[in-house]
Amino acid sequence: MKAKFIFLSVLAALLATGNSYACSRVVFHGKDNLVVVGRTLDWRTPIPTHLYVYPRGLKKQSMPDDKAALHWEAKYGSVLAVSYDGGATEGMNEKGLVLNALFCKGSLYRTSANTDMSTMSLAVFVSFFLDNFATVDEVEAWLKANDFSIYGQDFDGGTEAALHWAFTDRTGTTLVMEYQNRELYLYKSDKYDVLTNDPPFDKMLELGKYWDQIGGANMLPGTVRSADRFARASFFINHIPTDVDDKTAVASVISVLANVAVPLGYEFENAPNLSSTQWRSAADAKNLVYYFGFTTELSNFWIDLSKVNLSKGAPVLKLDTTDKTGLTGCVNDKLKTSAPFKPMW
Repeated sequence: MKAKFIFLSVLAALLATGNSYACSRVVFHGKDNLVVVGRTLDWRTPIPTHLYVYPRGLKKQSMPDDKAALHWEAKYGSVLAVSYDGGATEGMNEKGLVLNALFCKGSLYRTSANTDMSTMSLAVFVSFFLDNFATVDEVEAWLKANDFSIYGQDFDGGTEAALHWAFTDRTGTTLVMEYQNRELYLYKSDKYDVLTNDPPFDKMLELGKYWDQIGGANMLPGTVRSADRFARASFFINHIPTDVDDKTAVASVISVLANVAVPLGYEFENAPNLSSTQWRSAADAKNLVYYFGFTTELSNFWIDLSKVNLSKGAPVLKLDTTDKTGLTGCVNDKLKTSAPFKPMW
């Protein structure tokens, strides 16, 4: 009875939020310490996304105003998915730390109450953590010891950049980072293998317990709403073979993503601005291979980070995806020297 009450309470909140925001994330645990993190990026209009590879040693800051900014020099090289050529959406560093930002409509960030608090722009949020940390434990320790505010530019005609984040390292441990009413909440476990959007993660976990009792072999919810995608992803990521080779594991993760993806051009009467899956990614944290695919294309491509020069002084590299045609297989040879992306401060 308690599980049913929780399910109905959360469901009522979800129905009130609508389904125009959508993204899904899963973590696969395979043999020989293989960890693959997959995600879909869903939005109502196309989000131009290019891939960048950043070396170690670059000096960066979190805001253009020196008084409010954090300053650092990158300890680790990384591959980044950069939206609008102005903000990193996700990425993986050379230590196998993967970080993904997903929409979370109810997020209210901490804002600066005094001039002493540093501010982090969402445009470089992903870069900061991938540049500086190798494990989830390191990220958690830093977040618990440091106070900072978050600033983000609106995008796509005034949409507020409301996000939550998930970190996963080579051990398969995941840290979910979420703001509720301007308070930071952290959730860490090697069992937190799925993240979608709303409601807050603690309530989503309760909803997941309800569907665990139902059993996915009997029934699974089928809409594109966040809670339904969470239930389907949770069932399927835990019911695919784990004793498989690395490439089969990546293919399996992409097949799970297909099950929770929103069809291209999805619409129905009296429901404008619905999200469709724009692209998907899969980050192999063990082998340092970052896979990517656009929904509008028929093939996937990848960057092998282990075969890129990430030493201090190496150039920033960019894969311009403006012309997606022909992007298939390993695209290391298509990476071109580039200026760093210009953050949308």
